Amino acid sequence: MIFQDLASIERIPILERIRHFGTKKKLSHKHKQIRSNMMVNPLSLKHLNHIDQSEADMLTLNLEDAIAPSRKKEALTNIALFLSYLENSESFIAIRTNPFNEGGAEEIAFLNDFGFDAIRLSKVRNPTEIAQALTLLSGDKELHISMETKEAFMNLPGLRIDERFTTANLGILDLLSSLGLPQSLIKLDNPTIDYILAKFLIDAKSIGLHPVSFMFQEYRDTETFRAWCLKERQMGFGTKACMGPAQAQIANEVFGLSAESIERARHIKSAFEAHAAQGVNGFMDEHYGFIDEPIYKDALLILSNIKGNK
Repeated sequence: MIFQDLASIERIPILERIRHFGTKKKLSHKHKQIRSNMMVNPLSLKHLNHIDQSEADMLTLNLEDAIAPSRKKEALTNIALFLSYLENSESFIAIRTNPFNEGGAEEIAFLNDFGFDAIRLSKVRNPTEIAQALTLLSGDKELHISMETKEAFMNLPGLRIDERFTTANLGILDLLSSLGLPQSLIKLDNPTIDYILAKFLIDAKSIGLHPVSFMFQEYRDTETFRAWCLKERQMGFGTKACMGPAQAQIANEVFGLSAESIERARHIKSAFEAHAAQGVNGFMDEHYGFIDEPIYKDALLILSNIKGNK
């Protein structure tokens, strides 16, 4: 917990909380495999108080859709207050702002000097918004986006104008609305949803962006959530947006690396490098069959995801 006595924080009037900001600034997050991205409502001080000990690999502090316009300043101040006392967190911390021209610019400017890892910009439509956000954003932080508009969906590659833009989150509900499609399409066997997921994944991967699949809103239906995770892992996703700790736990499990896959990757790496030192880049292995450079590169990809993992 960030504050041992949360009641004392709750008693501070909202307009006076800015006077109580601390001076702590957590270090930038060391990248590891991001399996779960859990949304946090900053109007809940109880939830903010536990961002230093969450099991989710990424936490997104949400200033956008879930916050009524009349309470956005309160949510922003709460985020700043808790970040100003945060020293350490195992989770990558992103802040989801409003669209750049609808309050997002002011939110970025206000939060810039606090300790977090990325800004997630909502409702992006064109590269100009990306460029403007990067101009404001502190150089030690990443830019993420919520892909929620038909313009972004059709031109995701055209939005990556800078390497600090690293991650795209699929906002399926807003995207369907932008496309004029009903939310009732969100079913495990729907071909339109399959197409959206596949296009998003390949477009993101082809330009070096990390794709995060959409949030499943029925948080009590953990069976269907698990089914979505299994489907998306089979497609090639590595991260799922989550609503609450139960979903984060499932996503961590499904998108995690098994001991068997890690052992296989380590064996392939060792065997390939030993043969390559003798000028042999393709050979039969007694445990895993034929191994060549593409197989070796896949092993390296797997091993890169366990560095720094808990």
